[in-house]
Amino acid sequence: WLEGAVVVLGSATPDLATGHAARTGAYGHLRLPGRIERSGAPADRADVYVVDMRQELKNGNRSVFSRRLQEGLQRCAAAGEQALLFLNRRGAGGIVSCRNCAHVMRCWSCTTPYTFHGGTAGNTSGTLVCHHCNRRRRMPPRCPNCRSDRIRYLGLGTQRVVDEVHALLPDARVLRWDRDSASTAAAHAELLRHFESGEADVLVGTQMIAKGLDIPSVTLVGVELADLALYVPDFRAPERTFQLLTQVAGRAGRGATPGEALIQTYDPSNYAVQAAAMQDYDAFYEQEMRHRIAHGNPPARRLARLVLGHSKEEEARHEAQRLASLLRHAIREWDMPRVEIVGPAPAYPPRLRGAWRWHLVIRAPDPATLLDKVSIPPAWAVDIDPAHVS
Repeated sequence: WLEGAVVVLGSATPDLATGHAARTGAYGHLRLPGRIERSGAPADRADVYVVDMRQELKNGNRSVFSRRLQEGLQRCAAAGEQALLFLNRRGAGGIVSCRNCAHVMRCWSCTTPYTFHGGTAGNTSGTLVCHHCNRRRRMPPRCPNCRSDRIRYLGLGTQRVVDEVHALLPDARVLRWDRDSASTAAAHAELLRHFESGEADVLVGTQMIAKGLDIPSVTLVGVELADLALYVPDFRAPERTFQLLTQVAGRAGRGATPGEALIQTYDPSNYAVQAAAMQDYDAFYEQEMRHRIAHGNPPARRLARLVLGHSKEEEARHEAQRLASLLRHAIREWDMPRVEIVGPAPAYPPRLRGAWRWHLVIRAPDPATLLDKVSIPPAWAVDIDPAHVS
């Protein structure tokens, strides 16, 4: 901007703010709708299929792999091809979903999913907490939508996926790629080198494997529990889900052999999942923008997130409530009808490095109009236009 330079921003899945700026004329907009091979020739995308895991359960399949994914892994092994199994660990704090009807427990005020606290997976002793407004309720014994007792905390780890691969394919060579198995840049590079050189048949990983991998022998991608990404307590969760699913599906079929990507989910009709399966950014953009405008979230309005950490839980809660009260008083005093305070609530995760964390969010055309009128104590961290609000 200062020098009049031209900047090119490139992405297969631009965020909504960038997409909105391109559509409203703030940016130029060039579309490249197809995949391009190294030679420059057009290339076909992988076929993407959505697998309804509710139906798998009804049919008696208790494995973390659908029957179609099991068949795909067996086919890869027989053909000497490679497979990627992607598990998104974001949201591992837990959502509560009905395995029968796909209903997700949500805060009625914020529409974001409750986060599961306490208890253990599969029981009813936990508490559901909204990490935006702090609304709480007990874990219900039955789904409030269909009355099924198949309502569960949803979670899965990479080691469990590795074990399932070995159970299905005892001779398969499996690599695990996550923070536990590769904690340094050198370890990441070494692990990737082993897989690229064909020393493993299946790579099980988290977000590291979603972007940038260009391995021609990978013909199958399986996504485990797409729902984990979908129901993080953050309004951008559908957007990030669409981006991740689109990106990871693009890892399949980058060579001469056609590729296939399987998205396993308990909510197959969700618009983010459907748009990712079609690799259709425009369809996702239109649907998501309607939600953003309805709830006043970016790019419809701007946000400021205020976060406090304190060694004492009660002190953190009290100070968060005090500041929220001051901000709401200023809104009334200065007559700011388009300025809104959301919260306060426990941040996610609620405790980090020994500090109890609380936060609140200002939603406004320009949050500075309110922040300029209230003295924010130095213990608070203020993040304008935050990338995460959970």
